[in-house]
Amino acid sequence: MNANHDVLSFFTNAGLMVQIVMLILLGISVISWTFIFQKAKVLKQMRTELKKFETQFWSGVDMAQFYQTLQHQENAMGLSAIFRAGFKEFLRLRERAADLSSEQVLVNIQRAMMVEQSREVENLELNLPFLATAGSISPYIGLFGTVWGIMGAFSSLGAVEQATIAMVAPGISEALIATAMGLFAAIPAVIAYNRYTVAVEKMLTEFDNFQEDFLRVLTPQVQAGISK
Repeated sequence: MNANHDVLSFFTNAGLMVQIVMLILLGISVISWTFIFQKAKVLKQMRTELKKFETQFWSGVDMAQFYQTLQHQENAMGLSAIFRAGFKEFLRLRERAADLSSEQVLVNIQRAMMVEQSREVENLELNLPFLATAGSISPYIGLFGTVWGIMGAFSSLGAVEQATIAMVAPGISEALIATAMGLFAAIPAVIAYNRYTVAVEKMLTEFDNFQEDFLRVLTPQVQAGISK
């Protein structure tokens, strides 16, 4: 008898409550894996975009032309979106250079980039709370199903005069599958959550470093505009 048939038979022979628990855990597992693959795709796209942007930005390209190119780019993400927000604010404030100090201009540019960065980080962290929750509660849901199934197995012994292991073992086996399914749902979710959290933190560091570098590059132009 193969493992797939065993799992199916455990499900069909289990009590209603244990079956409900198994279905809940199966649903959590399916959703978790969907989010895991989606997040892997998003992070891969973000890393690819980051490398491409840095190569173009530090190649000595004129920032005004680079900004115009990005203006026509749909679905800009990561550093492209942060740079676009910062340079747009720079162009807007350059017209009011006489009314603002260079420090005020740089602070406003940084604030604009921080707002866009918050949006990018929010997109990166999307669905991560679900993975954390799934990893935390799935074992307990499975344990609940196991405890319930064992209670049912032992309560059925009250109807017989002589109890044997053969009478209890099937019910306990069917109940324990709920714990196994809880672990099956929890372990990938925890691993993915930890891995993606570290990846997002690294991406956030890249964003912060770029903002500092961009402001340092932009400072001479801001000061030149103020002094005119």
